Amino acid sequence: MLDGEVPAVSDVATVAGWVRDASAVTVLTGAGISTDSGIPDFRGPQGVWTVNPGAQRISDIRVYVADPQVRRQAWRNRRQHPAWSAQPNAAHRALVALERSGRLRALVTQNIDELHQRAGNDPAVVLELHGTLFWVSCLSCSDRTPMADALARVDAGEEDPHCLRCGGLLKSATVSFGQPLDQAVLAAAVTAVAECDLLLAVGSSLTVQPAAGLVTVAADVGARVVIVNAEPTPYDHLAAALIREPIGTALPALVADLPERAR
Repeated sequence: MLDGEVPAVSDVATVAGWVRDASAVTVLTGAGISTDSGIPDFRGPQGVWTVNPGAQRISDIRVYVADPQVRRQAWRNRRQHPAWSAQPNAAHRALVALERSGRLRALVTQNIDELHQRAGNDPAVVLELHGTLFWVSCLSCSDRTPMADALARVDAGEEDPHCLRCGGLLKSATVSFGQPLDQAVLAAAVTAVAECDLLLAVGSSLTVQPAAGLVTVAADVGARVVIVNAEPTPYDHLAAALIREPIGTALPALVADLPERAR
């Protein structure tokens, strides 16, 4: 498809047929899939960074390391994050149904909320490109501990807890701007996209690399690309279908009554 062209397909029923006929579906999810669970996205009209552009500083690793005040604010934010009480929504459950049908090759997510696993997706098929909020990593020795333990220290009065093993700075086991992705996770994601015949990109603005570039990988191998997102993305011209309907109703419709495949 040429730049600027509108895909011929934008209806859920047609795409549901593609899902039914697919042998390997890889899904890429972004923050938009979790908004119905009460977790705001970042760049949408009411996104965290749209409403408060200064909040993006906390997600910059250089600022985080250099500024104790930013770290203290980051720990307060972690304590208050809606992921602690969020529950999977209908869109998350739809991807569990997709997995159970035998069609899901991998679920690649930019999200850090672990809602896919809590919904019932096998953790082995979930590839967390940007890490998880539920663990803490030391920036010096890489020691990994539960976030709940660090937050207990914050509740006890430590505003900026340091590593108990080496004294280094602690941070959620998430990928901030300026931090490299886990190369093994990224390689697995690229392989999963290269081996699919249908890529569903759901709730992502597709502006953050290298996650967004997975759409190009799918297009290059001839896989159908379906983008389910309320707002336009830079990769819409590669899509065989664009679905602008709410994710919480669109995804369940795409997987409704899927016949189970032999595995």
